[in-house]
Amino acid sequence: MAARKFKDWFDREAGLRLGEAIACVDVGFDAIGYADAVGIAVADKELKARVLAMAELLRERLPDDFERAATILESSLGPELHDESGMFTHGYWLMPVARFVEEFGTNNWEASMRLCEEITKRHTGEYSVRPYLESETERTLARMKEWAASPNSHVRRLASEGARPRLPWAKRHDGFVNDPEPILTLVEPLRSDASAYVRKSVANLLNDVSKDHPNRVISLCTRWSAEGDERTQWIIRHGLRSLTKANNHTSIAICNGEWRVQQPQ
Repeated sequence: MAARKFKDWFDREAGLRLGEAIACVDVGFDAIGYADAVGIAVADKELKARVLAMAELLRERLPDDFERAATILESSLGPELHDESGMFTHGYWLMPVARFVEEFGTNNWEASMRLCEEITKRHTGEYSVRPYLESETERTLARMKEWAASPNSHVRRLASEGARPRLPWAKRHDGFVNDPEPILTLVEPLRSDASAYVRKSVANLLNDVSKDHPNRVISLCTRWSAEGDERTQWIIRHGLRSLTKANNHTSIAICNGEWRVQQPQ
């Protein structure tokens, strides 16, 4: 039997699960009606279109006031993840809630940031934060700096993953492609994070930046290598992976305590 495609998890059953969670905190929410509408709306659609349809149906059924809607959704999210797995398994059904924030909350920054942080403790807010990085860059970066200091590893990861300039499945952030300094500063406190989950995200961010600013990333990794521990070295190795696989077979290695480009002989 073929494995079930991820998109197929976003069906009437997922709509019912989400609808029932909302109805537990908002007795006026029609969970069955929402689930039935989801079943019809997602038929023959691909993943992102299914998730968007589910978010749009939430918008139709929740209060028009976004802050009220966000409060209801926040109360419906359920328990936090206990470890660093499950965001796309146990928490998959919250993807439409994250899309709701992404699509409909841009005029309500504070409520959206609060909900984004709570979602990421159960699923992920890395996509829902992106429009806010575009529209209110400095303000959102300041909040993400706070997230980077969170005791919750999921929230720390959100600071890094959400800021990636070339995040897969997301619109490229041209501002950070052109000038990566704000996000390199953002992840500075995470360079030896205790969580492998967070370290992987920081490495992915460095790898993104290296595609446009290789010398800047090498310079940063040289400094981190001198200051950091084995956790930092892991981030560096993985953050430089695209440079080490460059078409000209240039390699990058540590030499006398510094990360350097080694041209082929």
